[in-house]
Amino acid sequence: MAQGDTTDTGPQSAAPARSPKVGLFVTCLVDMFRPSIGFATLKLLEDAGCTVIVPAEQTCCGQPAFNSGDNKDTRAVAAQVIDAFEGVDYVVAPSGSCAGMIREHYPELFADDPSMAQRAQHIAKRTYELTSFLVDVLGVTRVDTSLDTTVTYHDSCSGLRELEVKAQPRRLLAGVKGLSLTELPGAEVCCGFGGTFCVKYPEISDKMVTNKAEEIVATGAETLLAGDLGCLLNMAGKLKRLGASTKVRHVAEVLAGMTDTPAIGDPASSVSGEER
Repeated sequence: MAQGDTTDTGPQSAAPARSPKVGLFVTCLVDMFRPSIGFATLKLLEDAGCTVIVPAEQTCCGQPAFNSGDNKDTRAVAAQVIDAFEGVDYVVAPSGSCAGMIREHYPELFADDPSMAQRAQHIAKRTYELTSFLVDVLGVTRVDTSLDTTVTYHDSCSGLRELEVKAQPRRLLAGVKGLSLTELPGAEVCCGFGGTFCVKYPEISDKMVTNKAEEIVATGAETLLAGDLGCLLNMAGKLKRLGASTKVRHVAEVLAGMTDTPAIGDPASSVSGEER
């Protein structure tokens, strides 16, 4: 099968007792730069038997402000997110970074406010990164899709270190027919993006992403996958500037069989890696 040709009959999972109501947290980057990731996430969740809502009131998770020490504005953003996702069984994001922000840091933001602290803890306990939710909560064992390509995988820092997302995407990728995974030697090493880190320390960030890009090319893989768009944008931009032919995609696009959209950084893509 040629690269890009896909078939899909949905995830194979242990069906829950009832259809869980899932709130899809799209994330800022996905909404502005790569909506196809959001649609892929929606498809994976619905194929797994979820009833999915996408609250129009959602905005940023607040992480940029939080990482800059602006707790006042972070609390305002977090309160809006908590309001928007009231009443769902789970909150799922195609981003370990945003899911980690909600799950790990919302409770501490409202530690001095008893009423909000309870609500923050409630949403934190219900929030998951996409592949973790599919595997750990829904019991998805494989997705029936095909893609004839070789891939390598980058573990994004927040998903790996805050949410222990490591085996879950690999387990799902192992079931994609025709796909071969070559492990990246420095898979757990930061790509240098780090949100505001790449702005505050551009020289260090550039050295980190250069090292990462060289390792990616050395694997010989046709496609780089990861679970966070920030990391993917950073690595796609550097790969393009180095003249590498490696395609860059979010893991959800491959798992959902939605690879007709040009890869990140490709000329017809909604995101141009040349801009970074």
